[in-house]
Amino acid sequence: MKSWSHPAVPSLPGTGPVPRLFDTASRTMKPACTTGDASLYVCGITPYDATHLGHAATYLAYDTLYRLWLDAGYDVRYVQNVTDVDDPLLERAAATGADWRELAESQIALFRSDMERLAIIPPQHYVGVTEVIAEVATAVKTLIDRGLGYPVDSADAFPDIYFDTQAAAQTTAWNLGDESGLDHATMLAFSAERGGDPERPGKRDPLDPLLWRAEREGEPAWESIVGRGRPGWHIECSVIALDNHISSITVNGGGSDLVFPHHEFSAAHAVALTGVPLADIYSHAGMVAYQGEKMSKSRGNLVLVSRLVADGTDPQAIRLALLSQHYRSDWEWTDSTLTTAQTRLESWRLWAVDEIVPDRAPHAAAALIASTTEFLDDLRQELADDLGSPAALHLVDQRIAEGTPATPLLISAIDALLGIRLT
Repeated sequence: MKSWSHPAVPSLPGTGPVPRLFDTASRTMKPACTTGDASLYVCGITPYDATHLGHAATYLAYDTLYRLWLDAGYDVRYVQNVTDVDDPLLERAAATGADWRELAESQIALFRSDMERLAIIPPQHYVGVTEVIAEVATAVKTLIDRGLGYPVDSADAFPDIYFDTQAAAQTTAWNLGDESGLDHATMLAFSAERGGDPERPGKRDPLDPLLWRAEREGEPAWESIVGRGRPGWHIECSVIALDNHISSITVNGGGSDLVFPHHEFSAAHAVALTGVPLADIYSHAGMVAYQGEKMSKSRGNLVLVSRLVADGTDPQAIRLALLSQHYRSDWEWTDSTLTTAQTRLESWRLWAVDEIVPDRAPHAAAALIASTTEFLDDLRQELADDLGSPAALHLVDQRIAEGTPATPLLISAIDALLGIRLT
């Protein structure tokens, strides 16, 4: 599956520091890659109601990480999935009378367009689950053969296949809660809210996740080594991540609503298949609210990037609005959030218009060069500290307020590290 066009990212002098991220699993700050190449897997969209600002905030967070890795001199391998067959997509298609394939295709196209507008660096590997049906089925068969997958009878279908969490905890290096750190009661609640089926009869443990859903009448299904059906949610990400990375991923990212059950069980499946952790760091972006509640498809309180742009909003202002909030924070989108970002963008652009080239101003060149170098160092340090974009924006605001002129290097740094093009 194709992704989208890569924005131009200026090269800066020197190299930036290795970014440090908060790791959900260990609850500590960790360096994101110290040797070798950097690798990133970010869970992609289920293609309906794309792209709302919650999506955009998540992908912008990991775009910032990607830019910092490039600035630190790393080669980056970035993989993202698309859950282009799943119950919510099928339910939306049925409710609207659309063909599920056409709905998915149109929403993926819209998502690509939104990512281009926001200057998000694309993944090199953008993979739909419908492209890896055979690979997922093979992984499920492997888990069955290892005693980690078992059938659960269904009244209207062949048996579904579930992952045995207790057996996995006894025979692999994974234990329930390793990634999420949640207690059992919270896991049960989240499982019920987030696509699990803890009440289903026949499961060995209420938390056991679905690996393979057997064919149901009227639902899409594929022939496979484990029978006709389609993949479970978590195993798709495990397989796509493992098939497109050589070893453990540096960072596995996504929204905080994926901590459990999705990232917990994606990691469990990966360990069960390979014997090594899926990722070094499990990173999560906060939730964006609107009108007093978390922005979500089920509530319908969505603010869409495409709608804002259609109404005349500059995509760079949207990007600045999202960067003004720390990526791990839960926060609420309001009209004033956008107004503040639009005012900031106008101020920055006016400042950039009067840029000074130091070698054309010899009387102030030395001081200006030193000041510019110091600013670049400060910008790099703020962003490398757990993607500290609000502090980075403040540095630019402060420089403008002090009357320090723009220089080509400053403008390039803002473009390269923040993705805001001023000229």
